[in-house]
Amino acid sequence: MTELATMEFHAQPQAGEPKPWAFPAPERGSLDNGLTVLRCHRPGQQVVAVEVLLDAPLDAEPAGLDGVATIMARAFSEGTDKHSAEDFAAELERCGATLDAHADHPGVRLSLEVPASRLGKALGLLADALRAPAFADGEVERLVRNRLDEIPHELANPSRRAAKELSKELFPADARMSRPRQGTEETVEAIDSAAVRAFYERHVRPATATAVVVGDLTGVDLDALLADTLGAWTGSAAEPRPVPPVTADDRGRVVIVDRPGAVQTQLLIGRTGADRHDRVWPAQVLGTYCLGGTLTSRLDRVLREEKGYTYGVRAFGQVLRSAPDGTGAAMLAISGSVDTPNTGPALEDLWTVLRKLAAEGLTDAERDVAVQNLVGVAPLKYETAAAVASTLADQVEQHLPDYFQATLYRQLAATGTVEATAAVVNAFPVDRLVTVLVGDAAQIKEPVEALGIGEVTVVAAE
Repeated sequence: MTELATMEFHAQPQAGEPKPWAFPAPERGSLDNGLTVLRCHRPGQQVVAVEVLLDAPLDAEPAGLDGVATIMARAFSEGTDKHSAEDFAAELERCGATLDAHADHPGVRLSLEVPASRLGKALGLLADALRAPAFADGEVERLVRNRLDEIPHELANPSRRAAKELSKELFPADARMSRPRQGTEETVEAIDSAAVRAFYERHVRPATATAVVVGDLTGVDLDALLADTLGAWTGSAAEPRPVPPVTADDRGRVVIVDRPGAVQTQLLIGRTGADRHDRVWPAQVLGTYCLGGTLTSRLDRVLREEKGYTYGVRAFGQVLRSAPDGTGAAMLAISGSVDTPNTGPALEDLWTVLRKLAAEGLTDAERDVAVQNLVGVAPLKYETAAAVASTLADQVEQHLPDYFQATLYRQLAATGTVEATAAVVNAFPVDRLVTVLVGDAAQIKEPVEALGIGEVTVVAAE
């Protein structure tokens, strides 16, 4: 008779005591040329992240040249007075660095990542790009062609097309926010190197810029490195620009972007609401997360798990432009896609979720899960220097104090169920939502009209 082998079970590892954590606080200073500097020492982060924010917002673009800020941002890495475009790329590669740039409503941002041991070399390249960009005719022409090639692909993408239509619907036609961030075919075609340089000379200077440096700075004389690199960048002072207030028309209505034969309908439902300067922001974040922030949210539970209409629906708040005087705003939106035959039923159930939320409120269990997911995982979210640098840069861009993010997590943990309910109900009132549907109008128009959620208009897809 064969003797059975026995298994020895070891004791299950137990979690240790949780360590206190708070979002890191930066040190703030400035260089002689007026450049504001935020630094944050993060031991162990051998890849240093640098973010440079330029006060060159989209609403500063000249009339008829929407997209010039984007072309300028991309052209920063296309050569300087010292290096051709090819040489500049090769120099970045030699020091193991990456350099990206993009333009958005608050301004232009450059993002650099580099091993700490080569920080000086990479900062020198970044400083050259800011101090003396080449903006060569041939390189700008190539970037314009690339941008023109992107536009048809964006229009063919249902989610991008929905976002374009929602901005057009929400904001006045003369407001920059009503138009595509990176310009239209007509405006991009008008951009040349002279336009890019004029925009650069008008808006890019150290006195109105901020640099954020995050990583392991052990043994790094950052003051000396900054003085020799970004400190050599010169420029005139500038008066603060007037910032137009954000205004929006959120009367309840539906716009269908017609895509004949589409097997799915892309949904984007939105309006503008409070930004991060409003005291309701923590409760709004928490309530919105309960509504549609994760797989266990109300919208997913009904539309995905119970009805099977969609792979997922998300509710979110995204800051458009933030200002301490209350003129800023955030986009509050619900996004997802459903199969074409179920577009009407899915929207009906979505509105039912919103009405039930207003009538019954959130539960304590929903609130507790949201706090755990938002606050409990924060240390993991900020493991990299790039994540910390990006958030610090967001705070600067949105005119928030350096302690904002750390305070936000404490506020989220202290927010009650009643507060979160009130905030999300106010954020998504059933009669003040602009609904954009990208899909087959012949199939979805009639059932959507029957819902009575607003006047339905059909527009052709480009």
